[in-house]
Amino acid sequence: MQKRKKLSRRLVVKAGTAAMATTPLLTILGEQAWSAERISESHPTAVALGYVHDGSNVDASQNPTYKIDQRCDNCVQYSATSDGWGTCNIFPGFEVAGPGWCKVWVVKT
Repeated sequence: MQKRKKLSRRLVVKAGTAAMATTPLLTILGEQAWSAERISESHPTAVALGYVHDGSNVDASQNPTYKIDQRCDNCVQYSATSDGWGTCNIFPGFEVAGPGWCKVWVVKT
């Protein structure tokens, strides 16, 4: 059976200092990892789903289910982040425009 070593005060202080020093760095890296890129209308998934940044530009003849009051920011898939943009479950890793639209729009209740 091994003997347990006592923790010295010096070791505890060093470990605590190291933890406090790395916390801001991890916070910054975490924010960068979670920040999403704004999707381009030319992205293959956006093209396939008829996504546009401005819903008023939707070609109704190409999208017969489109209604003027349908916007990303009132869709169940959308979560606002900042500056009129937000994340969408349909486009993971990307932000979409609040006034945007795509064929997968579903009313938020």
